[in-house]
Amino acid sequence: MTVLIDGENLTIEQVHAVARGGESIALTDEAQGKVQRCRELVQRLVDSGVAIYGVTTGIGEFARIRVSQEQSEELQRRIIYSHAASTGDIQPPEVVRAAMLCRANTLAKGVSGVRLETLQTYMEILNRGIVPVVYEKGSVGTSGDLSPLSQLAMVALGEGEAFYEGERMPGGEAMRRAGLEPVVPTFKEGLGLINGAQMMTGESALILYDAERLVKTALIAMAMTLDVLKAVPKAYHPRVHESRPFAGQIAVARNLRKLFDGSEIMADPSGKVQDGYSMRCTPQVIGPTIDAYHYVRDQILTEINAASDNPLFFPDEKLYLAAGNFHAQSTAMAMDFLAIALSEVASLSERHTNRMLNPVLSGLPDFLIEGRGVNSGLMVAQYTQAALIAENKVLSHPAVVDSISVSADQEDHVNMGPVSVRKCKEVLKNVGTVVAIQLLAGAQALDFRKPKKPGAGVAAAYEVIRERVPFMEDDRALYPDIEQVGELVRGCELLDAVEAAVGPLSLTPDD
Repeated sequence: MTVLIDGENLTIEQVHAVARGGESIALTDEAQGKVQRCRELVQRLVDSGVAIYGVTTGIGEFARIRVSQEQSEELQRRIIYSHAASTGDIQPPEVVRAAMLCRANTLAKGVSGVRLETLQTYMEILNRGIVPVVYEKGSVGTSGDLSPLSQLAMVALGEGEAFYEGERMPGGEAMRRAGLEPVVPTFKEGLGLINGAQMMTGESALILYDAERLVKTALIAMAMTLDVLKAVPKAYHPRVHESRPFAGQIAVARNLRKLFDGSEIMADPSGKVQDGYSMRCTPQVIGPTIDAYHYVRDQILTEINAASDNPLFFPDEKLYLAAGNFHAQSTAMAMDFLAIALSEVASLSERHTNRMLNPVLSGLPDFLIEGRGVNSGLMVAQYTQAALIAENKVLSHPAVVDSISVSADQEDHVNMGPVSVRKCKEVLKNVGTVVAIQLLAGAQALDFRKPKKPGAGVAAAYEVIRERVPFMEDDRALYPDIEQVGELVRGCELLDAVEAAVGPLSLTPDD
């Protein structure tokens, strides 16, 4: 399948399909026309001798210096060279592909001024499986991701380095083997290829794709805990949540009811009037995470379809405008927010696990194993949860509140968004492991409730876990079990099985 791009309608799911699924991309006919009309305006402005930032002037602090038409063509190449200053680990192919797709989509809006053939070559690098070598650190999020996007652009110029057919090689060699001619950049094209936040937004889109599925899986783990601990069902009654109508809270309560519906365990009277906060307030705690997810998703969807560039050209109005759409404050703040929201999922998950492991709270064997004193059961799995949650607390400190002035104070407010994205990605990974440990404990706890059966959704999750991990009768090494369940979480096998049993889980308040 080919994903058509036009600068207006790219989705997070399409970013996933191209970046991870290897789908190809192509321009719509309308987008081709917009790109060509914009390029014609750039050429007319250059021919008229107008001072245009980054085209007939220098860039950054050097914007005050005019350059000749001959120099401006060389300027575009040097812009790319001088900004390719990243460091750190090499970005995974999926992140690079996501960034290239998002940059191509920005250029497809037809306000950046690049030639159609330059954009098409850039897209063919993606389509033909060339993955530029891009280091992860060096961008401050303003003027976008200049440094990493320059490493992408260097390959388009036949320079830099790239992976092709599993081999790392010079960018020019990768282009030659793929049957592509390097771009010879002209007016505006150096800036056009690098002046935006697509490394951030591309990776953010992938994080959001994964976060939606992880939150749903966390709800399964929480339903399993509530079921096995005989939670008082009144706390999840629709009227409770309709009376405090936060969309996320309503969605959580509805999903929990669906997952533990029909439970024989919960139907057995416990004598409790109400449960502790971590159980009773699950919708109120996780609901705001879902609300935050939707806010962040809207921000990233807007950004991946935005004109993140400078200067911008508007052919219909014959306008050239130098401004600041490259500033990725919105993405940086959103991803800091998402890191905080996801961290709370892990925090509640650990509290649920604690209640299952503590016999005073659960009525189950100590640490969910018989042979107290000889066996330790899942005791230390909770330590792992605690370690990851402590790390998440550090990673949840916002990066966006920091700013270090650069470029001789021309760029005197930056957002540090790439740090926000890296932190959020690590938080997401940690949360996945914390939830996997909760699921591992939940399955072990359910075995002690037999022959009573849990709700249909909880039962489906239990069956998937037991296909990978057997009941723990005596102590054994826990890390293989944690990894096995972690794979079920990351690969969405568990989520798919549960949704097959009870229907789709939804992060919106309506089915």
